[in-house]
Amino acid sequence: MSLLNSLKIVTAKRPAPVSPIARRRDMLIAKLNEQVAYAQAQQDGGVYAPTRLRTVKDQESGESKRVEMPKRVKPWWFTDDSGKLCLVVKYGTKPLELAKGKVAIELAAQADLIPTLETLKAAVSAGELDAQIEVTSGALRKGFAKK
Repeated sequence: MSLLNSLKIVTAKRPAPVSPIARRRDMLIAKLNEQVAYAQAQQDGGVYAPTRLRTVKDQESGESKRVEMPKRVKPWWFTDDSGKLCLVVKYGTKPLELAKGKVAIELAAQADLIPTLETLKAAVSAGELDAQIEVTSGALRKGFAKK
């Protein structure tokens, strides 16, 4: 019994799991952070090249090992036919409908890109896009349903 007395014994409660809405917000904020880093690298004249860990099987020995591989990040902005810069916020592979029937944000110049992405991050954190994320998330889940 003297060994147990040397330990600090307390009552502990496991933290509640994160709600699905908060998890979706965090995923979108992480992707917005990637887009900010990509835009910043592009403005600085550099290259944004994040990496991720992948498990690959060695052909000769048959052992699995973890290798850093480059991660492909596609920009969410493009120049339309009229020469205007447009930004489309994506959740997964689908664009978020920001207003009824509208998915793009028109920007006046390339310099407005990073402040706009930061504004979008703040809006996602505040929960302003929760309804749109829920609709898009449901559409994405339908694609994975068993047939």
